[in-house]
Amino acid sequence: MTYITRFEPFRDLFNWQGQVNRLFQDFNRGSDELLTTGALVPPVDIYEDEHSISLKLEAPGISEKELDIQLENNTLTIRGQRKFEKEEKEENFHRIERRYGSFLRTFRVPNTIDSEHVDAQYEKGVLKLSFAKKAEAKPKQIKIGGTKTLVG
Repeated sequence: MTYITRFEPFRDLFNWQGQVNRLFQDFNRGSDELLTTGALVPPVDIYEDEHSISLKLEAPGISEKELDIQLENNTLTIRGQRKFEKEEKEENFHRIERRYGSFLRTFRVPNTIDSEHVDAQYEKGVLKLSFAKKAEAKPKQIKIGGTKTLVG
């Protein structure tokens, strides 16, 4: 028995388009869940000048006591936790965008820092760390025929 089927040149294209649309819908659904249940990752700025390397980590709502800072084998580790205050019932919230929970940030620091001279300050929710450079890592002025030249 022979069946006649209708030729639809765009059927496969429409099927493919539907699959792609479903893929993006699933992806978007996943990103919304990530926004509401994502991990706490405080942003960091790191900058360097001729005398030191400085790090600023934003940690609003986290007390000094809840921060743990360690420097070992040229690895800086910062741990902390922002706790969710249970003052209001969770069902009364319309939206929760702030992240809560524990975090861990690690950074490799160069051999040129002096681990004995680290300054740590915490003010207005910003942790500021300043690592002094070793004397041999700082730029030196060298006189050549009465002129000064910076060697870097």
